[in-house]
Amino acid sequence: MQEINWSTLWLQGWPPLALADGGTVHAALNAACPPGHPVRFVPQDALPAGVAYEQFIFDSGQVPTRDNLHDLFNGLAWLRFPQAKRCLNRLHAQALVAQGVGATRGPLRDAATLLDENGALLFAPEPLWQALRARQWQRLFVQLRPLWRQAQCIVFGHALLEQLVYPRKPLTAHVYQARTAIKNIADVDTWLAQDLQASHLQGKPFVPLPVLGIPGWWPANENFSFYDDSFVFRPARAVHP
Repeated sequence: MQEINWSTLWLQGWPPLALADGGTVHAALNAACPPGHPVRFVPQDALPAGVAYEQFIFDSGQVPTRDNLHDLFNGLAWLRFPQAKRCLNRLHAQALVAQGVGATRGPLRDAATLLDENGALLFAPEPLWQALRARQWQRLFVQLRPLWRQAQCIVFGHALLEQLVYPRKPLTAHVYQARTAIKNIADVDTWLAQDLQASHLQGKPFVPLPVLGIPGWWPANENFSFYDDSFVFRPARAVHP
């Protein structure tokens, strides 16, 4: 498995997990589980044929896990955000019961998947949020750069963490707004689990943010021409009457 640089800012606070020679991801995750954790990790082939992944987790409390980076970070997210991950799993299961497994997930499961795979939590002063929502990238990252000292961004999505093992400028998170300062991860987990109401989530309350543009996250963004790349820092779409 690829070497992970645990010293990066987006992995700050994440528990480093090293696999023993010949070890499996599910075994390493189980060894790191604290007492009373809501799930255990099992090999991928424990998932019965024809059973939906999220439904199996909900019914059994077991997470099918492959030996790859994607499932490693998914497991670490379960360790770090057990309440929020359980909440997302419950929303999936409820939608599956109501709608069944179809060709499309539907708006609620789409939104839950987007957060689970590619989400980040951002607490920031309101001027930063205004600039972010308006896609005013120069204002967000250059003119208001000092305000980023008051901001906090936590990557939640395990697919995004997997991609950040090999950082690339276009990598973009779907950001979910944190209303209060992030003091510790346990409080973040509790808040997020309480905040993820189906009626709110299915409206996809996310804003795209190219995460390597965050000050301090990538050395190249110290040169402000970094933000001139319109293929990454795209302007807001024009609204036609």
